[in-house]
This record gives sequence, structure tokens and C-alpha cells, in this order.
Amino acid sequence: MVQQEADPRTRVIAAADELFYRRGIQATGMDEVRAAAGVSLKRLYAEFPGKEQLVLAVLAARHEMWEQGIAGAAAHAHDARGRLLAIYDFLETWFGDDSFRGCGFINAFGELGASSPAVADAAREHKASFQHYVQGLATEAGGDAELAAQLALLAEGAQTTAAIAGIVEPALHARRAAEVLIRVATGR
Repeated sequence: MVQQEADPRTRVIAAADELFYRRGIQATGMDEVRAAAGVSLKRLYAEFPGKEQLVLAVLAARHEMWEQGIAGAAAHAHDARGRLLAIYDFLETWFGDDSFRGCGFINAFGELGASSPAVADAAREHKASFQHYVQGLATEAGGDAELAAQLALLAEGAQTTAAIAGIVEPALHARRAAEVLIRVATGR
């Protein structure tokens, strides 16, 4: 649950994230977010005049969590190849969390992408950012943009499969496939 010591904006974002991720964006009303965050309706709407602004703030926070998680996993690797493979280790840990419900960006895009260009753009920007990160590591490891696209696709597919099946094994399968792709692309 949301910590009452945090500032109201942070509490609202945390409460909305938990509710949207668990129940869905459209199934969650603003009054539910208000109650979970422990703020008044006036304060909620002062921070977020509409639900779309709140969804975008939640996605921005999710993007930060994703980047910190990937960077944290990569920090333990000794080279670019290891940092690439750490992506799948991070996914395995994430998939094993009881709260895992798939990629929040894919979920938001599925719910609102057709009706909210801003949400669609946020999802696209997040995916492009991940692709850029993977491309940097793939280049550093001796690969190219094609390898990066393949490795990112493995990660994306693993997220979707794990969410639907409710298992962690897609991360392991994706990691093994990534090892093969890296070896073939780089000769190492």
C-alpha cells in the first residue's frame, strides 16, 4: 500500500500505478485512486486535472523504475555481453514477483492507445528508449542494430508470454536465445 509519509503527488502516482497495473486503467476510477492515496478529491484534481495526465505520470514513473532495474542488473556485469544478458536476468526476477502483470506500457497501449495519442506516444517512447539502450550495448559487444532489434524483441516477447502464462521460464528461454544470437553476431 501507499506510504502516507510521501508527498501527495507521489502517493497519488504510487496508488494509481498499483491500481492501474493490477486492475486496469479503465476499470479504476479516480475516486478509488484518491482513497488509496489518502488525499482529497480536490488535491487529486489539483495534481492531475484529468485521468490521462495521471496515466502519463504513472507511465513516467514506470519508465524510471524500468531503467533503474535494467541498470541495476547490468551494473553487476563485467562487459557489454554480460550487460546484454543481464536484461534477461532482470526479467526473470521481475516475472517471479507476485505482482507481475506484464509490461505496464503494453497494457496501457492496449487499453488507451487507440483513444489517447499521448499514451500511445509514451508507450512508443519507452520502447524506443529500451531499443536505444540495447543498441548501445549490442554495438559495444561487437554487434549491430540488427542484433539489438532481435535482442529487444526477445525481451518484449518474454514479457508478454510470461504475463499471459504466469511463469518465469520465458526469461530463461529468451536469455538462452540471446546467448546464441550474440555468439553468432559477434563471434564470441
